[in-house]
Amino acid sequence: MKYLVGILGLLIVFGLAFLISKDRKEIKYKPLFVMVILQLLLAIVLLNTKFGFVVIDAIATTFSTLLDYASAGIAFVFGGIANDGEAPFFLTVLLPIVFISALIGILQHIKVLPFVMKWIGLGLSKINGMGKLESYNAVASAIVGQSEVFITVKKQLDKLPPHRLYTLCTSAMSTVSMSIVGAYMTMIEPKYVVTAIVLNLFGGFMIASIINPYKVSPETDLLEADQDEEKQTFFEMLGEYILDGFKVAVIVGAMLIGFVALMEGIDSVFEMIFGVTFQHLLGYVFAPFAFIMGIPASEVVSAGGIMATKMVTNEFVAMMNLSEMASEFSPRTLGIVSVFLVSFANFSSIGILSGAVKGLSEKQGNVVARFGLRLLYGAVLVSFLSAIIVSFIL
Repeated sequence: MKYLVGILGLLIVFGLAFLISKDRKEIKYKPLFVMVILQLLLAIVLLNTKFGFVVIDAIATTFSTLLDYASAGIAFVFGGIANDGEAPFFLTVLLPIVFISALIGILQHIKVLPFVMKWIGLGLSKINGMGKLESYNAVASAIVGQSEVFITVKKQLDKLPPHRLYTLCTSAMSTVSMSIVGAYMTMIEPKYVVTAIVLNLFGGFMIASIINPYKVSPETDLLEADQDEEKQTFFEMLGEYILDGFKVAVIVGAMLIGFVALMEGIDSVFEMIFGVTFQHLLGYVFAPFAFIMGIPASEVVSAGGIMATKMVTNEFVAMMNLSEMASEFSPRTLGIVSVFLVSFANFSSIGILSGAVKGLSEKQGNVVARFGLRLLYGAVLVSFLSAIIVSFIL
């Protein structure tokens, strides 16, 4: 039965993408089929094999070690601010982003990340049938983040037509930054975080190639990333990345304060007036989508509420809700919803992306703002697609 529901889910997701496609005659179906099979194989390897367990355990252990290192710096600055036995979210989940950001900066500076991103991108372009720049951008987004990635392609930015810019932005919104992965792993199981990152990479290509199909000629497929154009010294770079990491931690913290408080207030008002919380009502709206993701009927409303919360607020708020409600869900539901939550697909990301692009190109930033809702639509479909693929395996 789960396979039938999964197939139905795939057809619905692809159908919803097809519904708003700009040029249905240009859609390449062979790469779509190949990438679906590849997603299924990768999900099986990562979730159901000893090799996958070893890989994910190694990644989780690495991030756990990095978080331990980060805690040394946090304890030095903020030691004694919390009572014994307490673990403030800002200190334990958000501030380690500063250290991870510094490491990313170092790897970027010594040209390790540009090398990895370029050659993985080139390899992916052979599979997805899209441009080398699009493939590079998807890998880069998953490493440096949805706003920072555009700095690495700023030379090409003004030359990109809207349809290629849409694909780049869809990839950026569908993935997550490596600097924030450690924070996710403190709230949901690492295996689902890693699996979602890999699946979203291919899912972004698939949904974008249906909604926004086009051909890229070799002469327009420029891949010279504008890495380190200003030739910063090592310590200039390090200081910049440390401050950037701190800004991200503070911004996420501020958004959480605002969103959590707002949701609490809205829930209280709805409960007083209608006798049911706003999140519960959203759960009914998203329940059909939860069903096609393979979630049992008895859990679709609760799961749908968390999924809706992620889109309306952000993934951190939704992950916190999932952690609090974990005992109410079956292991299968926990896995499917966890994979759905690992992306930047929410309303606030429209502003983040358009602002990041506008900072580099006023004209292109306005283009991104114009297709903002279409962009969110595509990125949410990517999350649904990844969750459905996982439902075949769990």
